[in-house]
Amino acid sequence: MNSKVVLVTGAAKRIGASIVRTFHANGYRVLIHARSSKNEAIALRSELNKIQKNSAGTVYADFDSHIETQKLSIAALDHFGRIDVLINNASMFYPSPLLEASPDDWSNLFNSNVKAAFFLSQALTPELKKRKGSIINIVDAHVDKPLRNHALYNMAKSALKSMTKTLSLEMAPHVRVNGISPGAILWPEALEQESNDKINQQKAEILDSIPMNRIGSAEDISNLAYFFAEKGQYITGQVIKVDGGRALG
Repeated sequence: MNSKVVLVTGAAKRIGASIVRTFHANGYRVLIHARSSKNEAIALRSELNKIQKNSAGTVYADFDSHIETQKLSIAALDHFGRIDVLINNASMFYPSPLLEASPDDWSNLFNSNVKAAFFLSQALTPELKKRKGSIINIVDAHVDKPLRNHALYNMAKSALKSMTKTLSLEMAPHVRVNGISPGAILWPEALEQESNDKINQQKAEILDSIPMNRIGSAEDISNLAYFFAEKGQYITGQVIKVDGGRALG
């Protein structure tokens, strides 16, 4: 009952779920946040509670609602009575070309990618300071090499990178704040679900741009997140690319 607790936003699937499993396998109790993927969150909670009773919980919030974001911080802290690590992984991702982007697109992309992360960090600061804890933000390698036609997403993730560095100063020495910038980690769901000549060509072009000649796994991100939380006790304000060397091209 004294084991540490991690809250992971956007944790029901893919990278978020991998982060949850990695921390859980290393003795953490885990809080799985979801918005629309509630069935997947419940299934993951059940899977982990079968391994260790009462070691996983679920919390829900729509980050387009500031009130729900505030309630999430309270519900998460109430669930196990402590939070040691906050991992801001939740993200919306879709194109927003300059001439088509709307105010709703701005709100959707900024709310999920940076606004909620900021206000969760703010709300949980007293608890994280008490625990000498850690915040880990999942950024994106595209903040340094923008993805065409994704202006608002690129801008929101750039703000998250800046927030990582700024909060590392404000929260030192009690709380360490770091970021991870994934490159090609897992195929996008649209590419996973289809296979034709055009899709295969697109995959080949991506692989050709990566010196390691493969895409990464979700565990490449979750293992680094765990390192930041537990091993990197003298590391703060850093944003590390995990991209197989793609940024060098």
